[in-house]
Amino acid sequence: MALTREEREQFLAEPHIAALSVDAGAGRAPLTLPIWYQYEPGGDIWVMTGLDTRKNRLIQAAGRISLMVDRLEPTIRYVSVEGPVVKTVPATLEQLHEISARYLPAEKVDGYVDFAWKNHGEQVVIHMRPERWVSSDLGQV
Repeated sequence: MALTREEREQFLAEPHIAALSVDAGAGRAPLTLPIWYQYEPGGDIWVMTGLDTRKNRLIQAAGRISLMVDRLEPTIRYVSVEGPVVKTVPATLEQLHEISARYLPAEKVDGYVDFAWKNHGEQVVIHMRPERWVSSDLGQV
């Protein structure tokens, strides 16, 4: 059964690890990778990645991405969303802290942020505007 707009936005706002897909060019399947993301209902989605990564180059070339999140308990549920990249900006330490706090236990955040900021190279934040949604809750199967 398809989710309502409110249900799918709330589900996407939960801290799932997303599968990000982007066109990888002629003769290639889409590049699909796990990624942390940030989202608040009604807003844009943002992800953080390295400036010099293949992922970022493909995203900038394609101008669109899709994200898919799912769960198995208490019911099998998924949300897939696609949309245009609306801006890419240099990442800030505050954004790295925000997204890390979404996924890591509180006692691990500061150490991870310190390590990542010093060792992961220049990062960018890519904003995607949700445009097309596919969602379902398959109930208890």
